[in-house]
This record gives sequence, C-alpha cells and structure tokens, in this order.
Amino acid sequence: MQYGIRSVSMDDISNNLGMSKKTLYQYFSDKDELVEGVVDGHIGMMQTDCVGCRKDAKDAVHEVFIVMERIIEQLSNMNPIVLHDLAKFHFKAHNIFKEHKDKFLVKMVRENIEWGKKEELYRSEINTDVMSKFRLESMMIPFNISIFPPGKYNLADISSQVIEHFVYGLVTIKGHKLILKYTQEKKLHAHESKLAL
Repeated sequence: MQYGIRSVSMDDISNNLGMSKKTLYQYFSDKDELVEGVVDGHIGMMQTDCVGCRKDAKDAVHEVFIVMERIIEQLSNMNPIVLHDLAKFHFKAHNIFKEHKDKFLVKMVRENIEWGKKEELYRSEINTDVMSKFRLESMMIPFNISIFPPGKYNLADISSQVIEHFVYGLVTIKGHKLILKYTQEKKLHAHESKLAL
C-alpha cells in the first residue's frame, strides 16, 4: 500500500514478515497469488467496514461523512500507484477489485442515494443509476497519477474533496443543513483530538 506492488519483491515481503522466501512460497505459489490474496482480504475488510458505516449512520448524509472519515484513514498511507500496478501487472487481482467496485460499491452508493431521497435529504429528481456510476468513476480520479502525481497531492485529501463535492451536488436544503452540522462536528472532533495529543 505504501510503495506500490511492483516495487516490492517477494524478498522484501519475506524479510518484513521475518520468514524465509521458501516459507512464503509454501503459502503462495507466486507474487500474483499473494497479491490476489491480499486484495481479496482487504476487500473483505472494506465491505465489512462499509456495512458497519451504514449501521452506525443516523441518516444518508451522516453515512457519507462516516465513510469519508474511514476513507481518509485508509488512504492516508496509500500510494496511488497501487491501483495502477494492479491494472497493469496483476490482472486477476484487478478483476477482484473491479468486481467489488462494480457490484458491491455501486449497490452501497445506490442504497445511500435512495435512502437520502426517501428522507428528503437528497433531491428527488436525481437519477440514482447515473449518479451511482458517476460516484464510482469519480472515486477513481484521485488514483490517476498523471492528474494527481504522488508527492504533489495527498490521496486522502483529494478523495475527501471529491466525496464532499459529490454529496453537495445531491442534497436538498434540509440535507445541506446536515452537511454543515456534520462538518462542524468533524472540525470539533479534529480540534479535540489535537488538544488531547
């Protein structure tokens, strides 16, 4: 996650795990299989986390704020080259990610939009299908290293701004008030966390 997939060798992995490369190869036949296992496991954790965000949310806007907080945590030490490496060098692992995005994530986004419309927090005229697909594609923009080169841009900050922009485009006046409320709570929480350090 930190250095990208291609730049990390099986030697690097075995050394960091404190085991021999021979032992590592007892569990994984090659780097592709290891990457597939890591991606599959990470996606499983992310899906559990997404479901947890929904359960913890008071409303659709709140769910977006909880998700945004979790995404910032996950992406804070992630190199955007990871997705590039997956697409270019690890086809099966990339397909696992693509299936997660195209099935699980699109379902979660659709359900959030429908929930927000039902609560009159999101505009009723919004086309749920179009906006769900737009959200998934906009989610990938921060990972485009030709637009946002690592070192110049922070992946977590870009992702946060893209999500914020998306939710502002969905909301009614009632929903906008909740955005302001949750933004204020987020700032207060961040300030309290700094004081605690």
